[in-house]
Amino acid sequence: MNTYLIKAATLVNEGEKIVADVLIKDGFIAKIGHNLTATGAEEINAEGLYLLPGMIDDQVHFREPGLTHKADIFTESMAAVAGGITSFMEMPNTVPNTLTQELLADKYQIASETSLANYSFYMGASNDNIEEVLKTNPKNVCGIKVFMGSSTGNMLVDNEKTLENIFSKAPILVATHCEDEATIRQNLADFKTKYGEALTIEMHPLIRSAEACYKSSSLAVELAKSYKTRLHILHISTAKEIALFDNSIPLKDKKITAEACVHHLWFNDQDYAAKGNFIKWNPAVKTAEDQNGILAGVLNDQIDVIATDHAPHTLEEKNQPYTQAPSGGPLVQHALPALLEMHLQGKISLEKIVEKTAHNLAICFDIEKRGFIREGYWADLVLVDLNDAWKVTKLNNFYKCGWSPFDGDTFQASITHTFVSGNLAYHKGRFTTDQIGQRLTFAR
Repeated sequence: MNTYLIKAATLVNEGEKIVADVLIKDGFIAKIGHNLTATGAEEINAEGLYLLPGMIDDQVHFREPGLTHKADIFTESMAAVAGGITSFMEMPNTVPNTLTQELLADKYQIASETSLANYSFYMGASNDNIEEVLKTNPKNVCGIKVFMGSSTGNMLVDNEKTLENIFSKAPILVATHCEDEATIRQNLADFKTKYGEALTIEMHPLIRSAEACYKSSSLAVELAKSYKTRLHILHISTAKEIALFDNSIPLKDKKITAEACVHHLWFNDQDYAAKGNFIKWNPAVKTAEDQNGILAGVLNDQIDVIATDHAPHTLEEKNQPYTQAPSGGPLVQHALPALLEMHLQGKISLEKIVEKTAHNLAICFDIEKRGFIREGYWADLVLVDLNDAWKVTKLNNFYKCGWSPFDGDTFQASITHTFVSGNLAYHKGRFTTDQIGQRLTFAR
């Protein structure tokens, strides 16, 4: 493994910005200081660049196994490191659904051979696999995923007794997708009665409504409080839900935490006219009021982390009529650039971006020796240039699906270098593919 000496970078870390040198050796941050030297090290002049802890994405769908016409672990981890994401946690609604420990082990095996980023995989919960769920090892699995809303396969958990079982017995963090399925089905029936088959994408946030989200999220919070569950609610999409979360105690002491996703911070329902199905997600992108409320929740620490919910589909799939087009889109390459753009627009500080994309992930999930720029920690690091504008096109993205919801947009900041566990995995469009990321471990 190479030794690197990053010179004169502006480190953004633990609420501060400082100019310093960073020595990377044997995969770790060996030294942080000034005027450092290291015999045989490859020097990187980072004057004028910002050094951030690599983004840790706690919600991605990399589609392997079973859906590899859309994406696979190699292609999407490559896109991730190009976007400054050094670690990811991947969801269980692949084919087959990850509902047994054996299937979970299969995914870890694939990643150990192909992932350019560090990795972890959620164990999936269904209405009938509680015995398998309870076998999950807290030390090397990020969490248990519960779909309290529609999902593929057998993963909609809508049985009250099953939910109580999971929340009362889970040996590990429980991450939930919260949309009330009964409410959504009724909304869809009402819209079909009124409009027949002439439904449009603009109706999506009304069918998958704010009420459906709040009803499910509030139930999850109620269950977690009853059973003292370690609950993490994914992709908050409404302003109303923010009130469910507490910012009066330190993150390390929270039992209930929440995530916002980049698309809910960037888009609102006025963007459907131009973007159509390419911003069709579950939960839906909703109003500008919801968008602003989510950002306020991020800034005031009611929402703890920012993620992507990267969920690619092919262009052919997305170009179908609204009711047939699947929900989800690719985001890992463009999430951090979008957040940096929000910083340059004056909406969020660099320190807050680092807190919500790296520090707080490490705290929420008890990740060992990652998420901070500290001596003795793994060198998961990203260098960014805030003055290197570029336009998102189909020619410069690395997603297997070949498109981005940001196609045509210009970002002012670029990712120049991404280090994964000390390996320079990405540098200005070039990848190092002969070194694989590492499995995340958790201090639980």
